[in-house]
Amino acid sequence: MTSAASDGVDAGLLAPGRAGSPAESATGDGAFLRALLDAEAALTRAQSALGLAPAEAATAVTSAAVPERFDVRDLAVRARSGGNPVIPLVADLTKAVGAEFGPYVHRGATSQDIMDTATMLVAARTLGLVLADLERTQHALAGLAARHRDTVMPGRTLTQHAVPTTFGLKAAGWRSLVLDARDRVTAVRDALPVQLGGAAGTLAAFTAYGADDPLALPAAYARELGLQEPLLPWHTLRTPIADLAGCLAFTTGALAKIAADVLVLTRTEIAELAEGSGGGSSAMPHKANPVRSTLIAAAARRAPQLAATLYSSPAAEDERPAGAWHAEWEPLRDLLRLTGGAARDAAALVEGLRVHADVMARHLRLTHGLIVSERLSAELAPLLGRARAKELLTDLARRAYDEGLPLSELLAGEPELKDVDLEGLTDPAHYTGSAGALTDRALERR
Repeated sequence: MTSAASDGVDAGLLAPGRAGSPAESATGDGAFLRALLDAEAALTRAQSALGLAPAEAATAVTSAAVPERFDVRDLAVRARSGGNPVIPLVADLTKAVGAEFGPYVHRGATSQDIMDTATMLVAARTLGLVLADLERTQHALAGLAARHRDTVMPGRTLTQHAVPTTFGLKAAGWRSLVLDARDRVTAVRDALPVQLGGAAGTLAAFTAYGADDPLALPAAYARELGLQEPLLPWHTLRTPIADLAGCLAFTTGALAKIAADVLVLTRTEIAELAEGSGGGSSAMPHKANPVRSTLIAAAARRAPQLAATLYSSPAAEDERPAGAWHAEWEPLRDLLRLTGGAARDAAALVEGLRVHADVMARHLRLTHGLIVSERLSAELAPLLGRARAKELLTDLARRAYDEGLPLSELLAGEPELKDVDLEGLTDPAHYTGSAGALTDRALERR
């Protein structure tokens, strides 16, 4: 039996979070090869559109730039001699195009022009997939928030019950983060630029090859690829890389907030939520592990460090740094894959999430009614005075725990409260503040 592993290919055996995801395919070696070839062919077409190359050359290069004609592994090994895969690819593409039009391959460009542009293509294609999953996620969360607008549950601060909240507001908060991520990813994707500057970012070679207006070439190049025209060549102005780092790390973190809450609320002793299709255990048949949340959480632990590497990109010396540019490739691919895998898992997680409202309601009683003590303090202070109200509630809170009695029953036994509507004051469902209105407002966002 043969396998990808036997050929030295990373099949994702240790990366279940991205294995089989659309983002994995969009960032694989084959996808990068396709993007490199797309960048080369588009450059020749752009030059042809401006009269700098014959139309036949554009056709010949585009026809030859077919990924299946090239050996990815061979290119990878040969890339060692020049430090990047563009150099051997240009040699092979030139040969494939043939003697007549081969000289128009890569004409006037430098390796970084093609590598950076291909990276932007891969990023744009992958971000489109991420956005599709974020859209699924926000849509499912909108449904959860609407259905559970008034589903009361314990609000927890520093791991302890605080005051009541609603699951609808929690889901609306998750959705707000997802929409924040969507907006950031969209803005970054729509701004991704081509890179074209030649050897040192001056476009000098294109003038040497006959361009009367070399500044028109980056715009033509951008049109061919569906990317943006940059104001300047950005070979050492790495804003696009930093922007990608930021939006990807934020997106993974935003999705991890959902995962973190689900991981807590699916604990056996809490069980207010359950993943729709929990994973099994190799040793314990009874378990249904929250696998989707676990994989998102794992991605979020790695993403900030990958983003940190990419944030070092702007500190690039000269007109092409040694090492800084090369250090971007793998972390950026890993970050695209992590975010893409997390987005896929988040969509599946929230679409299948099971909400146990009855358990949430039962847990509101775990503190014997003390979950509304904040309200009682505020309501009783005008009646009894602040000092007396605090003294009374402190004493009754102790008794509620010591005697296992509900706070409402103990309050009813206090003569000074005989005219107070204690049932209304002690019902957690009557102390969710503006949770419903906040949920409604959040759901207005599109």
